[in-house]
Amino acid sequence: MAVSHHPLQLNSNLKEPLCRRQWTVSSTSKVLSKFELRSFSASFFCSSVQISVVMRRLEFLCLGILWILAALQQVKSHGSHPFSKIAIHKSTFALNENAGVKASPSVLGLKGENTEWVTLKYSSPNPSSDDWIGVFSPANFSSSSCPMDNPRVYPPLLCSAPIKFLYANYTNPKYKTTGRGLLKLQLINQRSDFSFALFSGGLAKPKVVAISNRVTFANPDAPLYPRLAQGKDWNEMTVTWTSGYGIDEAEPLVEWSQNGKDLMRSPAGTLTFDRNSMCGAPARTVGWRDPGFIHTSFLKELWPNNEYTYKLGHRLTNGSYIWSSTYKFRAPPYPGQNSLQRVVIFGDMGKDEADGSNEFNDFQHGSLNTTRTLIQDLKNIDIVFHIGDICYANGYLSQWDQFTAQIGPIASTVPYMIASGNHERDWPGSGSFYDTMDSGGECGVVAQNMFYVPAENREKFWYVSDYGMFRFCVANTELDWREGTEQYKFIEHCLASVDRQKQPWLIFLAHRVLGYSSCTFYAEQGSSSEPMGRESLQSLWQKYKVDLAIYGHVHSYERTCPIYQNICTNDEKHYYKGALNGTIHVVAGGGGASLSPFITLQTKWSIYRDYDYGFVKLTAFDHSNLLFEYKKSSDGRVYDSFRLSRDYRDILACAVDSCPSTTLAS
Repeated sequence: MAVSHHPLQLNSNLKEPLCRRQWTVSSTSKVLSKFELRSFSASFFCSSVQISVVMRRLEFLCLGILWILAALQQVKSHGSHPFSKIAIHKSTFALNENAGVKASPSVLGLKGENTEWVTLKYSSPNPSSDDWIGVFSPANFSSSSCPMDNPRVYPPLLCSAPIKFLYANYTNPKYKTTGRGLLKLQLINQRSDFSFALFSGGLAKPKVVAISNRVTFANPDAPLYPRLAQGKDWNEMTVTWTSGYGIDEAEPLVEWSQNGKDLMRSPAGTLTFDRNSMCGAPARTVGWRDPGFIHTSFLKELWPNNEYTYKLGHRLTNGSYIWSSTYKFRAPPYPGQNSLQRVVIFGDMGKDEADGSNEFNDFQHGSLNTTRTLIQDLKNIDIVFHIGDICYANGYLSQWDQFTAQIGPIASTVPYMIASGNHERDWPGSGSFYDTMDSGGECGVVAQNMFYVPAENREKFWYVSDYGMFRFCVANTELDWREGTEQYKFIEHCLASVDRQKQPWLIFLAHRVLGYSSCTFYAEQGSSSEPMGRESLQSLWQKYKVDLAIYGHVHSYERTCPIYQNICTNDEKHYYKGALNGTIHVVAGGGGASLSPFITLQTKWSIYRDYDYGFVKLTAFDHSNLLFEYKKSSDGRVYDSFRLSRDYRDILACAVDSCPSTTLAS
C-alpha cells in the first residue's frame, strides 16, 4: 500500500537538549500494571541524545522530557501514575513507501453527527507485535511549529501529543504474520482534522512508518457538548458549550422555550484562552491543543419545575444560522419548595475510550460504567455534583473535549456542577495550597473556562448552590481553607446563612477528604484526612449542624457514623430519627479512576467501605425525610443506604458545641 502524502515537516535545527537531572519512578502500583507501558506515545522525543533505560530509574533525561514527565509523577490520590515505567529512546522517522494507512470515510458528520466511527486499513512490510497506531489532531503534527517552554527546554520531535493510540494487532491477531490490519476508532468533532500514524519499534524505539490521509468533520466549527449549570439566582439556568466560531465570525445564542411556546433567544458570552495561560508542561508544550471558543448563555426567570427545550446557535456574518440539536431540561425548584428532589454526587470520574484505545493517564476504567449507569437512570436524577478530578487531562487538553462528549447526555439534561480538584488546579508557584504538579500545567484555567460555576470569582471556585430543600456549600480544597482565610469566611457564611426551616438538608462538598477516611495513603501519614482539615472546619460543621460532608480524592466509597471530634454521636447505622448531634462523612471518589485501598484496621467510626466504583444519591422526599444511597457503577444497584427522619425542632435542638453558652439571663 502506498504511503499517503502528508505535509509533515522535520525540524533540522533542533539542538541537543541539556541532560542533567534524574527522575526516579515508583513501581508500587499493582492496579495499573498492565497499562504502565501502554499510555505513552511518540510525542516525547528528543533528537541527538542517547537515553539509557534502567528498570526503575530513568537517568540523565533531556530537560524537555523531564519537565513533561515531572508533571506526570506519582500523586497521592491514586498511587503510581501509569507512566511510572517508561522506556524512552531516540525516535526516528522511517517512512516506508511499502507501508501505508488509509482512513475512511474521510468526511464525517454529513448528517450532523458529532461522533463517528472511522475504519483504518494499514499494512507494513516488516510487521511486529509492538507496532501501534497513533491518532493526531490537528492532522499536521509537524515539529516546525513547536514552541519552547523556556530557553532551556527544547521541543520534542513531534509537536503534538496523540489523542489516543491502539496496538496494530489489537483486533488483528495475525498482523505479525500478514502485515495487514484493520481497526475501528471512534472520533468526536474537535474543531480540527485528524490523521493516523503507523509506528514500529513499540513505545521504546518509535519509528514513524506511514501516515494516513486526512479525516475531518463536515462542520468542525459546529456548536457542541452543552453543559448545564445552575446560575447565581434560583430561577436561572446557564448553558455552556464549545465551538470553532469566534465573535468576529458569528454571534452565539441559545434559542429556548417552555413546551415549545413563546420562543426566546438569549445571547451568550464568549471566552477562550491561549498557550501562555498555561503554567507549565505538558499543558503549554506537547499537551497543548487549541480549546476553540467557549460560550455561556444565561436563561433567566424560569418557572420552577417546568420543562424547557433549547438549542445552541450561531448567527453568521451573512445572516444565516448554524444550529445544534434540540435538548431539554427541567427548571430548578424554588428554594425551600416541598417536592421530590434527587441529587447525584461523586468525584474522580475521568474519561475512558469506548473503542478500547489507550490514552494519556489511562487509569479511569470505571468511568464509562458510571456514565452509562447515570444515563440509564437520568429520568430519576435532578442535578449532579462532580466534586473534583474531572477528566484527568493532566495537561493534555484534547481530553477535555472528549470528556464533555462523554457526559453530554447527562450535562445537556440536568445541571452538572463541578468542584476543583488537584488534577485541575495544583501547580508549583501558582498559588495552589498544595505545591504539586498534578494539573499538568493547567493550574485551573481549563476547568474554570470549560464549566460554569456560580462563584463570585471563578478562579477561587468556591460557591453556594441552593436546590429546593438542599443547601450545598462547595469548597475548594486546592486553595487555603484554614481559619482566618477568605475561604474559611465563605464556608462559615454559607453554613450560617441558610434558613433550615426552608432548606433543612445542609451538605458540605469538597474534593480532598477534610473529614474521615480509612484510605491507606492517609494512614501512612498517621492521619485519616488532609492535614489541618478537621482541625479548622469541624467546629463549623458542628456549630451549624451540617448533615453530610462528602468528598472525593480517595477512589473508593466509605461512610462514617455521625461524628464529632472522633466520637460517634449516634449508634444507629441505617435509620436516624431526630437530631444527628454530629456530621456524617462520606468518601465518594469512586467515579472511575483507579481504586484506592483501605487499611485493614476497622475503626469504630467507619460504618461501610467499598473498594469499587460507584456514586452517591440523595433523595429529599420532604422537609423531614431524606434517603441516602450508595450505588455501584457496574449495575446501578444500592449497596449501602440510610434514612434520616426529623422535624425542624430537631435541627434547633442543642448538641455539643452547637449552641452558645448559657448566661444568667437564660
